[in-house]
Amino acid sequence: MNSDVIIIGGGIAGLTTGVALTRAGLTCTVLEAARQLGGRASSVTDAKTGDVIDIGPHIFLTEYPNFFALLDVLGTRGDIVWQERGLFLNLVDGATAYPYRVTPSLPTPLHFMPSLFGDRHISWLDTLSAAPVTAWALKATKDELDRLDDEGALPFLRRMGVRAHHIERYWALAAMSIMNVPLELCSAGALMRLHRRLMGNNDFAVGFAREGLGTLYTEQAANLIGDVRLGARVRALDGRDVVLDTGERLTAKHVIAAVPPHALRALLPRERLGQPRYRKLVRLQPCPYVSVYLWFDRKLTDLQFWARSFDPNDLNLDFYDLANINPRWSGRPSLIASNIIYSHRAHALDDAQVVRETVRELAEFLPEAAGAKLVHSVVHRIPMAVHCPYPGTQSARPKPTGDDGLVIAGDWVDTGLPASMESAARSGWLAAEAVLEAEGRKTQLAIEHPELGGLAAAIERGVDLMPHRVANRVLSGLWASS
Repeated sequence: MNSDVIIIGGGIAGLTTGVALTRAGLTCTVLEAARQLGGRASSVTDAKTGDVIDIGPHIFLTEYPNFFALLDVLGTRGDIVWQERGLFLNLVDGATAYPYRVTPSLPTPLHFMPSLFGDRHISWLDTLSAAPVTAWALKATKDELDRLDDEGALPFLRRMGVRAHHIERYWALAAMSIMNVPLELCSAGALMRLHRRLMGNNDFAVGFAREGLGTLYTEQAANLIGDVRLGARVRALDGRDVVLDTGERLTAKHVIAAVPPHALRALLPRERLGQPRYRKLVRLQPCPYVSVYLWFDRKLTDLQFWARSFDPNDLNLDFYDLANINPRWSGRPSLIASNIIYSHRAHALDDAQVVRETVRELAEFLPEAAGAKLVHSVVHRIPMAVHCPYPGTQSARPKPTGDDGLVIAGDWVDTGLPASMESAARSGWLAAEAVLEAEGRKTQLAIEHPELGGLAAAIERGVDLMPHRVANRVLSGLWASS
Protein backbone atom coordinates (compact mmCIF):
# COMPACT_ATOMS: atom_id res chain seq x y z
CA MET A 1 0.00 0.00 0.00
CA ASN A 2 0.96 3.62 -0.39
CA SER A 3 -0.68 4.69 2.88
CA ASP A 4 1.23 5.46 6.05
CA VAL A 5 -1.70 4.44 8.24
CA ILE A 6 -4.51 1.88 8.00
CA ILE A 7 -7.55 2.72 10.13
CA ILE A 8 -10.08 -0.07 10.71
CA GLY A 9 -13.50 1.43 11.37
CA GLY A 10 -15.22 4.50 9.97
CA GLY A 11 -17.13 5.75 13.01
CA ILE A 12 -16.42 8.89 15.01
CA ALA A 13 -13.17 7.51 16.48
CA GLY A 14 -11.74 6.24 13.19
CA LEU A 15 -12.66 9.32 11.20
CA THR A 16 -11.34 11.68 13.90
CA THR A 17 -8.02 9.81 13.80
CA GLY A 18 -7.95 9.94 10.00
CA VAL A 19 -8.72 13.65 9.90
CA ALA A 20 -6.02 14.42 12.47
CA LEU A 21 -3.31 12.37 10.74
CA THR A 22 -4.21 13.55 7.25
CA ARG A 23 -3.92 17.15 8.39
CA ALA A 24 -0.55 16.25 9.89
CA GLY A 25 0.65 15.15 6.45
CA LEU A 26 0.31 11.35 6.73
CA THR A 27 -1.64 9.33 4.17
CA CYS A 28 -4.46 7.25 5.61
CA THR A 29 -6.71 4.45 4.39
CA VAL A 30 -9.97 3.91 6.27
CA LEU A 31 -11.57 0.47 6.02
CA GLU A 32 -15.27 0.35 6.91
CA ALA A 33 -17.18 -2.94 6.80
CA ALA A 34 -20.59 -1.26 6.34
CA ARG A 35 -21.80 0.47 3.20
CA GLN A 36 -21.90 3.79 5.01
CA LEU A 37 -19.74 5.69 7.46
CA GLY A 38 -20.63 6.66 10.99
CA GLY A 39 -20.82 3.34 12.79
CA ARG A 40 -23.11 3.63 15.80
CA ALA A 41 -23.48 7.39 15.14
CA SER A 42 -24.70 7.19 11.56
CA SER A 43 -27.74 8.42 9.67
CA VAL A 44 -29.94 6.83 7.02
CA THR A 45 -32.42 8.14 4.48
CA ASP A 46 -35.89 6.74 5.09
CA ALA A 47 -37.03 4.95 1.93
CA LYS A 48 -40.65 6.09 2.17
CA THR A 49 -40.35 9.74 3.24
CA GLY A 50 -36.85 10.67 2.09
CA ASP A 51 -36.14 12.10 5.56
CA VAL A 52 -32.64 11.74 6.97
CA ILE A 53 -32.86 10.10 10.41
CA ASP A 54 -30.25 8.70 12.79
CA ILE A 55 -30.14 5.03 13.67
CA GLY A 56 -31.07 6.41 17.08
CA PRO A 57 -31.54 10.02 18.27
CA HIS A 58 -28.58 11.62 20.05
CA ILE A 59 -27.92 14.72 22.11
CA PHE A 60 -24.82 16.89 22.50
CA LEU A 61 -23.65 18.80 25.54
CA THR A 62 -21.67 22.00 25.28
CA GLU A 63 -19.00 20.09 27.26
CA TYR A 64 -17.99 18.06 24.18
CA PRO A 65 -14.77 19.92 23.25
CA ASN A 66 -13.14 16.99 21.43
CA PHE A 67 -16.15 16.27 19.24
CA PHE A 68 -16.62 19.95 18.47
CA ALA A 69 -12.95 20.23 17.55
CA LEU A 70 -13.64 17.66 14.82
CA LEU A 71 -16.67 19.63 13.63
CA ASP A 72 -14.61 22.84 13.63
CA VAL A 73 -12.09 21.22 11.29
CA LEU A 74 -14.91 20.00 9.03
CA GLY A 75 -16.83 23.30 9.13
CA THR A 76 -20.09 21.90 10.51
CA ARG A 77 -20.25 23.05 14.10
CA GLY A 78 -22.89 25.58 13.09
CA ASP A 79 -25.19 22.71 12.10
CA ILE A 80 -26.12 22.01 15.72
CA VAL A 81 -29.45 23.23 17.08
CA TRP A 82 -29.39 24.10 20.77
CA GLN A 83 -32.12 24.01 23.37
CA GLU A 84 -32.71 27.10 25.45
CA ARG A 85 -29.53 27.82 27.44
CA GLY A 86 -29.70 26.32 30.89
CA LEU A 87 -32.54 23.90 30.12
CA PHE A 88 -31.16 20.46 30.86
CA LEU A 89 -34.26 18.29 30.58
CA ASN A 90 -38.04 18.36 30.54
CA LEU A 91 -38.95 15.51 32.90
CA VAL A 92 -42.42 14.17 32.18
CA ASP A 93 -44.86 12.69 34.68
CA GLY A 94 -48.15 11.79 33.04
CA ALA A 95 -49.30 14.90 31.18
CA THR A 96 -47.05 17.29 33.13
CA ALA A 97 -43.53 18.35 32.20
CA TYR A 98 -41.12 19.61 34.87
CA PRO A 99 -38.18 21.56 33.45
CA TYR A 100 -34.87 20.69 35.07
CA ARG A 101 -32.65 23.71 34.63
CA VAL A 102 -29.11 24.78 35.36
CA THR A 103 -28.86 28.10 37.20
CA PRO A 104 -25.53 29.66 36.12
CA SER A 105 -25.80 32.40 38.76
CA LEU A 106 -25.44 29.75 41.47
CA PRO A 107 -21.98 28.31 42.11
CA THR A 108 -21.32 24.65 41.49
CA PRO A 109 -22.56 22.26 42.85
CA LEU A 110 -25.70 24.25 43.73
CA HIS A 111 -26.78 24.98 40.15
CA PHE A 112 -29.41 22.22 40.01
CA MET A 113 -30.89 23.03 43.43
CA PRO A 114 -33.79 25.28 42.31
CA SER A 115 -35.08 22.58 39.97
CA LEU A 116 -34.60 19.80 42.51
CA PHE A 117 -36.37 21.76 45.26
CA GLY A 118 -39.12 22.64 42.77
CA ASP A 119 -39.84 18.99 41.97
CA ARG A 120 -43.00 18.19 43.93
CA HIS A 121 -42.31 14.46 43.61
CA ILE A 122 -39.35 14.58 46.00
CA SER A 123 -39.04 16.36 49.33
CA TRP A 124 -36.28 18.76 50.26
CA LEU A 125 -35.04 16.15 52.73
CA ASP A 126 -34.77 13.65 49.88
CA THR A 127 -32.69 16.15 47.94
CA LEU A 128 -30.45 17.00 50.89
CA SER A 129 -29.77 13.32 51.48
CA ALA A 130 -27.62 13.35 48.34
CA ALA A 131 -25.32 16.09 49.70
CA PRO A 132 -22.79 13.68 51.26
CA VAL A 133 -22.48 11.61 48.09
CA THR A 134 -22.01 14.78 46.01
CA ALA A 135 -19.27 15.96 48.37
CA TRP A 136 -17.62 12.53 48.15
CA ALA A 137 -17.68 12.58 44.33
CA LEU A 138 -16.16 16.06 44.15
CA LYS A 139 -13.36 15.19 46.59
CA ALA A 140 -12.61 11.74 45.17
CA THR A 141 -9.27 11.12 43.53
CA LYS A 142 -8.89 9.07 40.36
CA ASP A 143 -7.62 6.12 42.41
CA GLU A 144 -10.65 6.31 44.72
CA LEU A 145 -13.02 6.37 41.76
CA ASP A 146 -11.18 3.44 40.18
CA ARG A 147 -11.47 1.42 43.39
CA LEU A 148 -15.16 2.25 43.57
CA ASP A 149 -15.64 0.77 40.12
CA ASP A 150 -15.98 -2.73 41.60
CA GLU A 151 -18.93 -1.71 43.76
CA GLY A 152 -22.53 -1.49 42.56
CA ALA A 153 -24.10 1.98 42.43
CA LEU A 154 -27.24 1.08 44.36
CA PRO A 155 -25.53 -0.32 47.48
CA PHE A 156 -23.06 2.58 47.39
CA LEU A 157 -25.86 5.18 47.38
CA ARG A 158 -27.60 3.39 50.24
CA ARG A 159 -24.33 3.18 52.17
CA MET A 160 -23.87 6.93 51.70
CA GLY A 161 -27.29 7.63 53.18
CA VAL A 162 -29.22 8.69 50.07
CA ARG A 163 -32.93 8.27 50.71
CA ALA A 164 -34.86 5.68 48.73
CA HIS A 165 -37.22 8.16 47.08
CA HIS A 166 -34.32 10.29 45.80
CA ILE A 167 -32.68 7.15 44.43
CA GLU A 168 -35.88 6.26 42.56
CA ARG A 169 -36.50 9.76 41.24
CA TYR A 170 -33.02 11.00 40.34
CA TRP A 171 -30.36 8.30 40.40
CA ALA A 172 -32.35 5.60 38.59
CA LEU A 173 -33.06 8.08 35.79
CA ALA A 174 -29.43 9.21 35.57
CA ALA A 175 -28.16 5.64 35.42
CA MET A 176 -30.53 4.57 32.66
CA SER A 177 -30.60 7.74 30.56
CA ILE A 178 -26.89 8.63 30.67
CA MET A 179 -25.05 5.49 31.79
CA ASN A 180 -27.43 3.29 29.73
CA VAL A 181 -27.97 0.56 32.33
CA PRO A 182 -30.36 0.08 35.26
CA LEU A 183 -29.05 1.52 38.52
CA GLU A 184 -28.80 -1.90 40.16
CA LEU A 185 -26.40 -3.01 37.39
CA CYS A 186 -24.30 0.16 37.19
CA SER A 187 -20.79 0.63 38.53
CA ALA A 188 -20.65 3.09 41.41
CA GLY A 189 -17.36 4.44 40.08
CA ALA A 190 -18.83 5.10 36.64
CA LEU A 191 -21.87 6.84 38.13
CA MET A 192 -19.74 9.00 40.42
CA ARG A 193 -17.51 10.08 37.52
CA LEU A 194 -20.65 11.24 35.72
CA HIS A 195 -22.06 12.94 38.82
CA ARG A 196 -18.76 14.74 39.40
CA ARG A 197 -18.89 16.21 35.88
CA LEU A 198 -22.51 17.30 36.19
CA MET A 199 -21.91 18.91 39.59
CA GLY A 200 -18.70 20.62 38.50
CA ASN A 201 -20.13 22.70 35.64
CA ASN A 202 -22.95 25.22 35.95
CA ASP A 203 -23.18 26.55 32.40
CA PHE A 204 -24.04 24.06 29.68
CA ALA A 205 -26.72 23.41 27.11
CA VAL A 206 -28.18 20.42 25.24
CA GLY A 207 -28.06 20.32 21.45
CA PHE A 208 -29.03 18.16 18.47
CA ALA A 209 -27.86 17.67 14.90
CA ARG A 210 -29.77 20.00 12.58
CA GLU A 211 -30.43 17.08 10.22
CA GLY A 212 -28.94 13.63 10.65
CA LEU A 213 -25.99 13.12 12.95
CA GLY A 214 -23.99 11.55 10.13
CA THR A 215 -24.40 14.67 8.01
CA LEU A 216 -22.17 16.55 10.46
CA TYR A 217 -18.99 14.63 9.82
CA THR A 218 -19.03 11.48 7.64
CA GLU A 219 -18.89 12.86 4.09
CA GLN A 220 -16.77 15.81 5.13
CA ALA A 221 -14.20 13.59 6.86
CA ALA A 222 -14.13 11.15 3.93
CA ASN A 223 -13.43 14.00 1.50
CA LEU A 224 -10.58 15.27 3.65
CA ILE A 225 -8.99 11.83 4.21
CA GLY A 226 -9.39 10.72 0.59
CA ASP A 227 -8.93 6.94 0.71
CA VAL A 228 -12.04 5.60 2.44
CA ARG A 229 -13.22 2.14 1.46
CA LEU A 230 -16.77 1.01 2.23
CA GLY A 231 -17.73 -2.65 2.38
CA ALA A 232 -14.13 -3.51 3.29
CA ARG A 233 -14.56 -6.16 5.97
CA VAL A 234 -11.41 -7.03 7.90
CA ARG A 235 -10.98 -10.67 8.83
CA ALA A 236 -7.82 -10.58 10.94
CA LEU A 237 -4.91 -8.54 12.21
CA ASP A 238 -1.51 -10.15 11.80
CA GLY A 239 1.12 -7.79 13.12
CA ARG A 240 0.95 -4.77 10.81
CA ASP A 241 -0.83 -6.83 8.16
CA VAL A 242 -4.57 -6.35 7.77
CA VAL A 243 -6.33 -9.30 6.15
CA LEU A 244 -9.64 -8.64 4.40
CA ASP A 245 -12.48 -11.13 3.92
CA THR A 246 -11.52 -11.23 0.25
CA GLY A 247 -8.09 -12.60 1.21
CA GLU A 248 -6.37 -9.35 0.29
CA ARG A 249 -3.54 -8.48 2.68
CA LEU A 250 -2.78 -4.80 3.31
CA THR A 251 0.26 -3.45 5.12
CA ALA A 252 1.12 -0.03 6.51
CA LYS A 253 3.59 1.44 8.96
CA HIS A 254 0.82 2.09 11.50
CA VAL A 255 -2.46 0.24 12.10
CA ILE A 256 -5.30 1.68 14.17
CA ALA A 257 -8.29 -0.44 15.22
CA ALA A 258 -11.30 1.84 15.80
CA VAL A 259 -13.96 -0.82 16.24
CA PRO A 260 -16.10 -1.96 19.22
CA PRO A 261 -14.46 -4.32 21.75
CA HIS A 262 -16.23 -7.48 20.56
CA ALA A 263 -15.16 -6.70 16.98
CA LEU A 264 -11.55 -6.17 18.07
CA ARG A 265 -11.50 -9.49 19.88
CA ALA A 266 -12.66 -11.22 16.69
CA LEU A 267 -9.71 -9.73 14.76
CA LEU A 268 -6.91 -10.59 17.17
CA PRO A 269 -5.03 -13.90 17.14
CA ARG A 270 -5.55 -16.12 20.18
CA GLU A 271 -2.10 -15.44 21.63
CA ARG A 272 -2.83 -11.70 21.70
CA LEU A 273 -6.12 -12.18 23.50
CA GLY A 274 -4.18 -13.61 26.42
CA GLN A 275 -2.18 -10.42 26.86
CA PRO A 276 -3.16 -8.19 29.85
CA ARG A 277 -4.26 -5.40 27.54
CA TYR A 278 -6.92 -7.53 25.84
CA ARG A 279 -7.74 -10.19 28.43
CA LYS A 280 -10.52 -8.16 30.06
CA LEU A 281 -12.22 -7.00 26.84
CA VAL A 282 -14.80 -9.74 27.34
CA ARG A 283 -16.13 -7.71 30.29
CA LEU A 284 -17.20 -4.89 27.95
CA GLN A 285 -20.64 -6.16 27.07
CA PRO A 286 -22.82 -4.31 24.52
CA CYS A 287 -25.81 -2.26 25.62
CA PRO A 288 -28.64 -2.76 23.09
CA TYR A 289 -31.03 0.00 22.07
CA VAL A 290 -34.29 0.12 20.17
CA SER A 291 -35.13 3.46 18.55
CA VAL A 292 -38.60 4.22 17.23
CA TYR A 293 -39.57 6.85 14.63
CA LEU A 294 -43.21 7.91 14.30
CA TRP A 295 -44.55 10.20 11.55
CA PHE A 296 -47.90 11.79 12.56
CA ASP A 297 -50.44 13.74 10.54
CA ARG A 298 -50.46 16.73 12.90
CA LYS A 299 -48.40 18.81 15.30
CA LEU A 300 -48.31 17.30 18.79
CA THR A 301 -45.91 19.54 20.75
CA ASP A 302 -43.50 22.47 20.57
CA LEU A 303 -40.88 20.69 22.71
CA GLN A 304 -37.66 19.45 21.18
CA PHE A 305 -36.74 16.82 23.77
CA TRP A 306 -38.19 15.30 26.93
CA ALA A 307 -37.85 12.18 29.09
CA ARG A 308 -40.28 10.15 31.15
CA SER A 309 -39.62 9.84 34.87
CA PHE A 310 -38.03 6.46 35.26
CA ASP A 311 -40.23 3.41 35.73
CA PRO A 312 -38.72 -0.05 35.17
CA ASN A 313 -42.00 -1.17 33.59
CA ASP A 314 -41.86 1.50 30.87
CA LEU A 315 -40.58 0.77 27.40
CA ASN A 316 -39.30 4.20 26.27
CA LEU A 317 -37.29 6.74 28.21
CA ASP A 318 -36.52 9.80 26.05
CA PHE A 319 -38.48 11.40 23.19
CA TYR A 320 -37.65 13.97 20.49
CA ASP A 321 -39.82 15.86 18.02
CA LEU A 322 -37.45 16.18 15.09
CA ALA A 323 -39.81 18.63 13.34
CA ASN A 324 -38.95 21.08 16.14
CA ILE A 325 -35.21 20.48 15.71
CA ASN A 326 -34.61 20.56 11.95
CA PRO A 327 -35.28 24.18 10.84
CA ARG A 328 -36.18 22.99 7.32
CA TRP A 329 -39.02 20.95 8.82
CA SER A 330 -40.56 23.87 10.68
CA GLY A 331 -44.33 23.75 10.32
CA ARG A 332 -44.39 20.05 9.46
CA PRO A 333 -46.42 17.56 11.48
CA SER A 334 -44.59 15.91 14.36
CA LEU A 335 -41.88 13.35 13.66
CA ILE A 336 -41.31 11.72 17.04
CA ALA A 337 -38.19 9.69 17.80
CA SER A 338 -37.73 7.71 21.00
CA ASN A 339 -35.15 5.51 22.70
CA ILE A 340 -35.68 2.21 24.45
CA ILE A 341 -32.44 2.00 26.42
CA TYR A 342 -30.96 -1.29 27.62
CA SER A 343 -33.67 -2.79 25.47
CA HIS A 344 -33.75 -6.41 26.62
CA ARG A 345 -37.38 -5.88 27.71
CA ALA A 346 -38.30 -5.20 24.06
CA HIS A 347 -36.60 -8.26 22.55
CA ALA A 348 -39.75 -10.39 22.67
CA LEU A 349 -41.86 -7.69 20.96
CA ASP A 350 -42.17 -7.41 17.19
CA ASP A 351 -41.97 -4.01 15.50
CA ALA A 352 -45.74 -3.51 15.46
CA GLN A 353 -45.96 -4.17 19.21
CA VAL A 354 -43.08 -1.77 19.89
CA VAL A 355 -44.82 0.95 17.85
CA ARG A 356 -48.18 0.44 19.61
CA GLU A 357 -46.61 0.60 23.06
CA THR A 358 -44.54 3.66 22.11
CA VAL A 359 -47.65 5.51 20.88
CA ARG A 360 -49.45 4.57 24.12
CA GLU A 361 -46.63 5.93 26.29
CA LEU A 362 -46.39 9.05 24.12
CA ALA A 363 -50.12 9.66 24.52
CA GLU A 364 -49.80 9.67 28.32
CA PHE A 365 -47.95 12.98 27.93
CA LEU A 366 -49.50 14.14 24.64
CA PRO A 367 -53.09 12.83 24.65
CA GLU A 368 -53.66 14.03 21.08
CA ALA A 369 -51.25 11.34 19.89
CA ALA A 370 -53.88 8.70 20.65
CA GLY A 371 -56.26 10.23 18.10
CA ALA A 372 -53.70 11.34 15.55
CA LYS A 373 -53.08 9.32 12.41
CA LEU A 374 -49.80 7.47 12.37
CA VAL A 375 -48.63 7.97 8.80
CA HIS A 376 -45.41 5.95 8.94
CA SER A 377 -43.18 4.23 11.50
CA VAL A 378 -39.68 2.75 11.62
CA VAL A 379 -38.08 0.64 14.34
CA HIS A 380 -34.28 0.45 14.52
CA ARG A 381 -32.78 -2.35 16.61
CA ILE A 382 -29.23 -1.44 17.60
CA PRO A 383 -27.20 -4.33 19.05
CA MET A 384 -24.67 -2.02 20.67
CA ALA A 385 -25.05 1.63 21.57
CA VAL A 386 -22.20 1.71 24.12
CA HIS A 387 -20.65 -0.86 26.43
CA CYS A 388 -22.51 -1.47 29.68
CA PRO A 389 -20.72 0.20 32.63
CA TYR A 390 -21.15 -2.79 34.90
CA PRO A 391 -19.05 -3.03 38.08
CA GLY A 392 -15.48 -3.90 37.18
CA THR A 393 -15.55 -2.58 33.62
CA GLN A 394 -13.36 0.51 34.11
CA SER A 395 -10.26 -1.64 34.56
CA ALA A 396 -11.15 -3.44 31.30
CA ARG A 397 -10.95 -0.21 29.26
CA PRO A 398 -7.46 -0.27 27.70
CA LYS A 399 -5.20 2.66 26.90
CA PRO A 400 -4.95 3.64 23.20
CA THR A 401 -1.40 2.27 22.96
CA GLY A 402 0.34 -0.84 24.20
CA ASP A 403 3.59 -2.79 23.97
CA ASP A 404 2.42 -4.63 20.83
CA GLY A 405 2.32 -1.45 18.74
CA LEU A 406 -1.38 -1.66 17.94
CA VAL A 407 -3.19 1.65 18.47
CA ILE A 408 -6.88 1.33 19.40
CA ALA A 409 -9.64 3.91 19.47
CA GLY A 410 -13.32 4.03 20.33
CA ASP A 411 -15.66 5.41 22.95
CA TRP A 412 -14.88 2.33 25.07
CA VAL A 413 -11.12 2.86 25.50
CA ASP A 414 -9.85 4.58 28.65
CA THR A 415 -10.43 8.24 27.80
CA GLY A 416 -11.40 9.32 31.32
CA LEU A 417 -14.97 9.86 30.06
CA PRO A 418 -18.17 7.81 29.95
CA ALA A 419 -18.71 6.02 26.65
CA SER A 420 -20.18 8.70 24.37
CA MET A 421 -19.57 10.62 21.16
CA GLU A 422 -17.20 12.87 23.10
CA SER A 423 -15.25 9.86 24.34
CA ALA A 424 -15.05 8.47 20.80
CA ALA A 425 -13.71 11.75 19.42
CA ARG A 426 -11.22 12.12 22.27
CA SER A 427 -9.97 8.58 21.63
CA GLY A 428 -9.43 9.51 17.97
CA TRP A 429 -7.28 12.51 18.86
CA LEU A 430 -5.34 10.37 21.37
CA ALA A 431 -4.77 7.67 18.74
CA ALA A 432 -3.44 10.30 16.32
CA GLU A 433 -1.12 11.62 19.05
CA ALA A 434 0.26 8.09 19.53
CA VAL A 435 1.01 7.67 15.82
CA LEU A 436 2.64 11.09 15.55
CA GLU A 437 4.76 10.40 18.64
CA ALA A 438 5.95 7.16 17.01
CA GLU A 439 6.91 9.33 14.03
CA GLY A 440 8.99 11.53 16.33
CA ARG A 441 6.43 14.36 16.33
CA LYS A 442 5.09 14.60 19.85
CA THR A 443 2.04 16.88 19.93
CA GLN A 444 -1.16 17.38 21.89
CA LEU A 445 -4.42 17.07 19.97
CA ALA A 446 -6.88 15.76 22.56
CA ILE A 447 -8.54 18.47 24.63
CA GLU A 448 -8.71 18.14 28.40
CA HIS A 449 -12.02 18.88 30.05
CA PRO A 450 -12.15 21.99 32.26
CA GLU A 451 -11.45 21.68 35.96
CA LEU A 452 -14.19 22.01 38.54
CA GLY A 453 -15.33 25.51 39.40
CA GLY A 454 -17.15 27.36 42.17
CA LEU A 455 -17.73 25.61 45.48
CA ALA A 456 -17.10 22.31 43.70
CA ALA A 457 -13.45 23.31 43.27
CA ALA A 458 -13.19 24.22 46.96
CA ILE A 459 -14.65 20.86 47.95
CA GLU A 460 -12.23 19.11 45.59
CA ARG A 461 -9.30 20.90 47.26
CA GLY A 462 -10.38 19.50 50.62
CA VAL A 463 -12.62 22.21 52.08
CA ASP A 464 -15.11 20.11 54.03
CA LEU A 465 -18.26 22.20 54.28
CA MET A 466 -19.76 19.42 56.40
CA PRO A 467 -17.93 16.13 56.99
CA HIS A 468 -19.84 13.11 55.71
CA ARG A 469 -20.44 11.56 59.11
CA VAL A 470 -21.67 14.84 60.56
CA ALA A 471 -23.87 15.43 57.52
CA ASN A 472 -25.41 11.97 57.80
CA ARG A 473 -26.03 12.45 61.51
CA VAL A 474 -27.70 15.82 60.96
CA LEU A 475 -29.80 14.55 58.08
CA SER A 476 -30.82 11.44 60.01
CA GLY A 477 -32.11 13.69 62.79
CA LEU A 478 -34.07 15.77 60.29
CA TRP A 479 -35.60 12.66 58.74
CA ALA A 480 -36.62 11.31 62.14
CA SER A 481 -38.40 14.56 62.97
CA SER A 482 -40.09 14.94 59.56
